[in-house]
Amino acid sequence: MAIDFGPERWGKVKETYRRWWAGELRRPIVEMVLTGRDPGRPQPKAPVLSQATCADLTIPADDLIDRLDYELSKEIYLGDAFPMVNMHMFGPGVAAAFLGARLDNSTGGVWFHPPADTPIENLHFTYDPNNIWLRRIKDICAAAMRRWQGQVLVGMTDLGGALDILSTFRPSEKLPMDLVDSPEEVKRLVGELHELWHRYFAEINAVLQPVNPGYSAWCQVFSDQPFYIYQCDFSYMISPDMFQEFARDELEAGSRRLPRCFYHLDGRGQLPHLDMILAMERINGVQWVPGDGAPGFDHWIDIYRRIFAAGKKTQVWGPVEPIRRIIREVGLGAGIHYRMPGGPLAERKKFRQELAVFGVDA
Repeated sequence: MAIDFGPERWGKVKETYRRWWAGELRRPIVEMVLTGRDPGRPQPKAPVLSQATCADLTIPADDLIDRLDYELSKEIYLGDAFPMVNMHMFGPGVAAAFLGARLDNSTGGVWFHPPADTPIENLHFTYDPNNIWLRRIKDICAAAMRRWQGQVLVGMTDLGGALDILSTFRPSEKLPMDLVDSPEEVKRLVGELHELWHRYFAEINAVLQPVNPGYSAWCQVFSDQPFYIYQCDFSYMISPDMFQEFARDELEAGSRRLPRCFYHLDGRGQLPHLDMILAMERINGVQWVPGDGAPGFDHWIDIYRRIFAAGKKTQVWGPVEPIRRIIREVGLGAGIHYRMPGGPLAERKKFRQELAVFGVDA
């Protein structure tokens, strides 16, 4: 049994998102995925591609896609949802591995380690067309395009942010000290990483397009134009002055190179930088993540008001009632992208009723 999603459904998703990006949709985007559909064939032998399995390069890319096809065939897509492969399986900031960092998934999750303890003045980043991880991701993307012919969206892999990638090569306290002791070296390396990042982005997209039905990233927001969600998790540890000196210009330059982008604002330590991020005209939205141990999304109404006052969009996820509270407080919910928790196919009627609360036809 094939994946339950055809051209007509894709046409509806694309039109809904077109209106959302244009500010014409007077409700939130709401996506829900149910599981439990019979895939209609035996389970393939290949494992599900994940951070725990991504380092096994002996598995043919086509076999990995076949297993993902089997998993997607179990799903039903309600509301504005669509079939997608989220290519975050190679870990957050995989561009570090493209540049020679060691990819370690021995714990079941992916971590990156520097190949050597290199002084910052001797550190240089160059493009390697034969890098095993870059080639592996391209091979998987090519296999996906052959298999699905545009039925499934394959998102951009999690490349990471420039300072986050640099922190892999200057771990622990080294990079914070570099900002003080070697600011020009940091800026030089951020510049190198910026150019390489966009080269990787363009090359992977060249494999995906024009077959891929659109563009997305690990946040799973759909766009009919190139899109990414930028980040600088390292900025949690630095002051607004340092953010302005070392991060802002690179982020702003990146936003000018893509038609659409979001910013991933991760944790309360990044809130001092929010005004600078909102002032960047080409950043279309801010994904606010309160962080572990922090109150839930509906405890940050003022943050959402600031985001919307700046003309930006946002993304939220989690239980229905807290999200309904956010929508009540900030307005109709236009500009919100909500990933609603899914569940078993047997409870489809209940989930349809929850979607209807948001004005979404399931």
